[in-house]
Amino acid sequence: MTTKHTPLIKDFFDPETWTFTYVVYEGDGSPCVIIDSVLNYDPKSGRTSTKSADEVIAFVAAHQLKVSWILETHAHADHLTAAPYLQSHLGGKLVIGDHITNVQTVFKGVFNLGDSFKADGGQFDQLLKEGESLTFGNLSLKALFVPGHTPACMAYEIGDVIFVGDTLFMPDVGTARCDFPGGDAKTLYRSIQKILSYPGQTKLYMCHDYPPNGRPANCMTTVADEKANNIHVHDGVTEEQFVQMRTARDKTLEMPVLILPSIQVNIRAGHFPEPDANGVAYLKIPLNAL
Repeated sequence: MTTKHTPLIKDFFDPETWTFTYVVYEGDGSPCVIIDSVLNYDPKSGRTSTKSADEVIAFVAAHQLKVSWILETHAHADHLTAAPYLQSHLGGKLVIGDHITNVQTVFKGVFNLGDSFKADGGQFDQLLKEGESLTFGNLSLKALFVPGHTPACMAYEIGDVIFVGDTLFMPDVGTARCDFPGGDAKTLYRSIQKILSYPGQTKLYMCHDYPPNGRPANCMTTVADEKANNIHVHDGVTEEQFVQMRTARDKTLEMPVLILPSIQVNIRAGHFPEPDANGVAYLKIPLNAL
């Protein structure tokens, strides 16, 4: 594991997008990181709000934390990141995995973003490679490359905890879809096995929960629980069985409600496009392209 120090973890749940944001820290007054923030977005009006991000800011202020890093596990397709807003209020550096350039290249073409958009990851402050670490106080974070849901997904290991992004869900929900550009079910299976190779007591924190049967949303499970009970990838499920299941299931899924605004904003590290002459920023809706 990455450190002997045990992190404290505060989770924030956004019920509109079923997303968990995390603040990870040692104690009051310590450095911290923020993982997978949410900028609220109303698709009917095209208006954003900062309700979810302001809850994070209030917590950081109340505990006198010092933000070192603001991390994304991947370029989300179901919610907009609030990373630049958080950075403007709290400081810290924006971080994502280095394979984000693959995702940027694909969607630069989908949205016809032109030469003004550089698919080099430069919108972020730092790009992490597999196995690289970041420190904050006495804690350290290790990047785990876990592609499959997207070609650029990273999980983050801190102490005896792994923040898995969309690689895994709670055992009664299963696993993430693989039908976005660059996604691959075989690759996802292997990434999941990488995570499930950790000791059984390792805690796994989800980016999302979609609770069935009316149970409350839950953000954490363990490697042992996933191996025993995950409905898609429990012990005994072969790679071939998983790929067949995942491929068939993905064909039945609708696109996320916020995929078009989310991708355009998130590949820019959460920054909006440059405003037009009237001072308003615009997003593109490609017709019959996705």
